[in-house]
Parts: sequence; C-alpha cells; structure tokens
Amino acid sequence: MKNKVALFIGLIAVVLLLMAGCSSGDDENTIKVWTMNNSMEDFVTKYEEENDVSVEVQVIPWGEVKDKFLTAIASGEGPDVVQVGTTGVPEYADAGMFMDLSDYISEYENFNPDNFYEGAIGTTEYEGETIGVPFHVDTRVLFYRTDILADVGYPEGPKNWDEMVDASRQLAERGDDQYAIDLPRDDPQYPFMLAWQHGWNYNEDEGASNFEDPKFLEAMSKYETFYQEGLSQLEEGKELVQAFSDGSKPMFFSGPWDIKTIIDGAPEIEDQWDVRVMPEQDTNRSMIGGSHFGVFHNSEKVEQSLDFINWLADADTQLEWYKDVNELPANLEAWEDPILADDPKFSVFGEQLESTEVLPMITEYTEMSEELLNYMEEVYRGGADLESTLEDYRTKVTDILSE
Repeated sequence: MKNKVALFIGLIAVVLLLMAGCSSGDDENTIKVWTMNNSMEDFVTKYEEENDVSVEVQVIPWGEVKDKFLTAIASGEGPDVVQVGTTGVPEYADAGMFMDLSDYISEYENFNPDNFYEGAIGTTEYEGETIGVPFHVDTRVLFYRTDILADVGYPEGPKNWDEMVDASRQLAERGDDQYAIDLPRDDPQYPFMLAWQHGWNYNEDEGASNFEDPKFLEAMSKYETFYQEGLSQLEEGKELVQAFSDGSKPMFFSGPWDIKTIIDGAPEIEDQWDVRVMPEQDTNRSMIGGSHFGVFHNSEKVEQSLDFINWLADADTQLEWYKDVNELPANLEAWEDPILADDPKFSVFGEQLESTEVLPMITEYTEMSEELLNYMEEVYRGGADLESTLEDYRTKVTDILSE
C-alpha cells in the first residue's frame, strides 16, 4: 500500500513538474502591455501570429493612469511594456518607472532617432536616459473658416501674429456675440506656445528667471489682448462645432482629431474651412504631444518587450495604426504614404510637426503651467497689472521649483 501511495505521489509530482514546465514556457512567450487605447488588443493580433507571442493587453482609462502607474512603481508589480503620454514622462520617469533604453538604440533598426520627428525624440529623453520609443504624435494648428477670413482680407488665414490680431479685430466688429477665435482658457499649453512663437525659450538652469525675458512679457501681452478686447469669449459660450459652423467663432487652435469632428459635425461648411500651420512671429513653433512605449523597470521579459516595441515603431505598423485609430505616426517614413502626404489637411500637421517645441521636461511643469493660467486670469478678468502679476508669478515659480 505504501508503495502504491509513494508511486501515486511520485506521479503527481511528475505531472506538476510537467505542468510547471508548460506554464513557464507559455509565460516566456507572454508579455503584458499597458495601454490607454481600446483598439490595441485587436491591433496586436498580427504581431502575435507572426511571432508566436501572446500579448496580454490591459487598457487603463486615462483618468486612472496616474494612480495605476504610481501604484505599480511603488509595488514593483507592473507590466512588461507600458504606454505613456508625452506630458507624463517627467513624473513617471522621475519615479523610476522605465528601463533606460539608451544601450539598445543601436541594436534595433526601428529605434534609430533619425526615424522620428525631432520633437518626438525630445519627449523620450529624461535626465540623460531614453525612456521609450515614439509611437504616435500630435500637435496644434489653426482651424479657420476660409470664406469668413476672406471677407477680412485673409483667405489663407493669418500667417503671423500681426495679421492674427488685425483679422481678429475685424472679425469681432461684426456685431454682438461675434468673436474671432475660441482660445481655450483652461489649456496651459497655449501661453507657452505663444511665448515660443515670440522667440522665448525655457532653460531648465535658469528657473524662474526664464519669465523675466521681455519676449515672454510680449507674448503674455498678446494673450491678454484677445480677452480684454473681446476677440475671444471669456465665458463658455456655444459649443465649438456650432460656433465654427455658424461663424461666430471662425478660428480655433486644435489637434488632428478635430478634422473628423468638423467633417462629421458640420457637413454644411464642407468647402468653407481649412487648416494652416501656426502663426509666426519669431517662429511658428507648436507643442509636440503623443505617446511612447517603454519597458517597465523590473520586467523580466526585456528581449521580448524590445522586439514588440521595435514592431510598434516600424513605419508600416504606425501607418496601419493611423488607418485604424486616426492617431498620427511618429515615424517619418509613414508620412511619405499618399494617405497622409496627399491629404490637404493632415499634411499640414506633418508640416507643423517639423516645427515643434518640447514642453519643459521637469516634474514641476504641470503645476507651473496651471499657475500661469491662474495669474493671467487675474489680468484679463480681474484687471490686474500684467508686469506686476508676472513678477508675482515668478515668485510662485521659485517656490514651486524649490519644493
């Protein structure tokens, strides 16, 4: 009897070992990926079939990303591959979420920085490390009503900020509830873009002193003008598509997603609107946004993860993603395809992506930029003096950077 029991236990042990071996084998061929896009699970099927790899995709809602990421960093229980939006790079990189990919760039064909827009590469670099590889990009351009702008002398839209102010003043004179442009008061990127276009640059080593530059003052004065003169509406007003369609707000700055928004939401103005690159003063630089894929810092599937990211970085892959999801490719070669190169509106985004600036890659940027909105509101809504308000803002920035 004892021999039978021993034999039975031995057989169970062998079975468990075999099962463990099979499980380990399956696990070796499985990578876990965190993304913010619901389409990724179906999209990776082709990669799985061609590489005999299982890609376990978990979609993280944008509103839950920060808590999910910081919890994973603290616990060490994260995915193998993680997608991150460009504006989140400083916070998560500073917390140690990413493996440095610097030593792998030369080993993978699609990691070559020359493959991508310069601005996109700039958002993958943090304190001397490469935290990811660009996947998709976005930027901002000017949407405008060609017919209405033609009436004030700018059928191709204003090319610089002097023309923008002139056109806007004429448009605002059309009557009650008529404005020139819908400037978003709660988007902290816009004051920075306006400052870049006036020749200002942010230097990390200079801290709050960056905001003493006369070019920054000039840009904020221009920003103030649009609200104080009623060129942009202070209150919420009409929904964007309605205001663009009825002409009460015939201009706005936005990203590529709003091409479809206008096409679907305002078919009645099909041939009466267009997009153009940002107005130029010293430059016409816009922001660079988008996302990257990186390797979680303690992944045990480094080689498998890098192979997957190499596939995501390929021009053909990113072009297919654009066709499926309408997110613009970061890979320059993808832009040679006629679907982008010959599209009169999307090609403008390709042109603008050649002239972008990376938002300050510091953990304090979000607080710093949101405070700028608050201080500027004191000027255009509360009547505060611009120069003294910016002095107060510099003091606030000093406090933020010293925390």
